[in-house]
Amino acid sequence: MTSAPDTAAGANAVATPPETAGEARARRDERLKRWAATAAVAVASLLIAGKTAAYLATDAVSILSSLIDSLLDLTASLVNFVAIRQAAVPPDRDHRFGHGKAEPLAGLAQAAFIAGSSVLLLFEAGSRLFRPTPVQESAIGISVMLFSIVLTLGLVLFQRYVVRRTGSVAIGADALHYRSDLLMNASVIGALVLASNFGFTLADPLFGIAIAFYILVGAWSVFSSSLQLLMDRELAEDDRARIKAIAMSHPAVISMHDLRTRSSGTHTFIQFHLEMARDLTLLEAHAISDEVMEQVEAAFPNAEVLIHEDPQGVEERRAVFR
Repeated sequence: MTSAPDTAAGANAVATPPETAGEARARRDERLKRWAATAAVAVASLLIAGKTAAYLATDAVSILSSLIDSLLDLTASLVNFVAIRQAAVPPDRDHRFGHGKAEPLAGLAQAAFIAGSSVLLLFEAGSRLFRPTPVQESAIGISVMLFSIVLTLGLVLFQRYVVRRTGSVAIGADALHYRSDLLMNASVIGALVLASNFGFTLADPLFGIAIAFYILVGAWSVFSSSLQLLMDRELAEDDRARIKAIAMSHPAVISMHDLRTRSSGTHTFIQFHLEMARDLTLLEAHAISDEVMEQVEAAFPNAEVLIHEDPQGVEERRAVFR
């Protein structure tokens, strides 16, 4: 039997609105990103343990280069893990556009880590050019590198799936590191084979130097993409043309102008002016804008759309970009 206070409490309770499709997708995307970040930390930790043992056994600078890269991968993945959790925090009074830029900030940190590791590697490999060291126990090193390739390939495939589903900048940057690792691990195997089986001891430092420059190229790619997001770069022209086409497809829209777009992590912000017949009521203009907004949001699921309604023929200042 229900008591009177319970009945009253039930009558006064506010029903929780059902979760929208967009909210469900956002929650699923955040869960996928957390799984990907956790998997990256776990894989990097396993690779560090294996490569440390292989380096101690072989004293190969090519394995050292791969070990240094894995150490930096772990650091970057930990930064990613924290950034992804922060980016998922809902907007608040002090951050009304949300916390999405935590992801490109993490990308900048990753770029710095990667660049630093490549410089250290260049110094070590350069010294080995003048003091070649024989590679020992190459079979151990090759076995560890093969294990690294299999483990890293599994992680990269999962990260690609997550990036495809969520568009995460941080996971995309992390995936770039581990894709580089696939090439690096294969290069290390080549260096070990040349040094141990054919006596070409310079192969070890030469491969190390080549890997260092490859890492620098990856660092620049991560840095530039993260910086563009932090600087509020416009969406690609294809996306902007798509937004314009959607807006102009509404029969009540005469024209549109002042389209501005930017990305913040996995979220996109779109704003523009719609020009409509001047004899429409405010309520009618608002309804038209809502219809256009819903169409744009359907095309860009993680977007927040802001539309300003203009009566036809009203003179106003407009932004002009060359």
